[in-house]
Amino acid sequence: MTRTVFEKPDAVALVAEVFRELGYEGASMSSITARTKLSKGSLYHFFPGGKEQMAAEIMAHIDAWFVTEVFRPLEEDDPRAAILGMWETTDTYFRSGRRVCLIGAFALDETRDRFPSAIQNYFLRWIEALAGALTRAGLAAAEARVLAEEAVVGIQGALTLARALGDDAIFGRTLARLKERLGAAVE
Repeated sequence: MTRTVFEKPDAVALVAEVFRELGYEGASMSSITARTKLSKGSLYHFFPGGKEQMAAEIMAHIDAWFVTEVFRPLEEDDPRAAILGMWETTDTYFRSGRRVCLIGAFALDETRDRFPSAIQNYFLRWIEALAGALTRAGLAAAEARVLAEEAVVGIQGALTLARALGDDAIFGRTLARLKERLGAAVE
């Protein structure tokens, strides 16, 4: 039985979960229709450009969420409060390590070559926003950049390792260590 979806954001969310599970290359139109319970007609109504448009819109949706919830607060709000908020928001978004980073997953296969700007911009903005907050909190720019890269690498690596080992607690432990390390650096 097909599912009725009235809004494009609903379709984006459903298709995103298929890509999280199967990857871009592994998600055929038939697997997308089967797993989302959306008809091909509905999918092409929302995404006339097919699978490539689906992926582009999903990445834009993820990026917009991160801009609002993580990047902009790091860039504009009190740096210490924004950094603290980033840990909680990140943990919630990735469901304490149970949800793969779709943009990170796309970066690991040939999907990276289809959407290089979107993938690079997501990670660069996160690093730059965090480095900027650390700098405003009193760290030297070079040290802030190193710590920001370390944090983003740690988050992404913890997601991968938690999934690979089937141990979601790895993500929480890593976030706690990174939070402590960055907190100590800005004190």
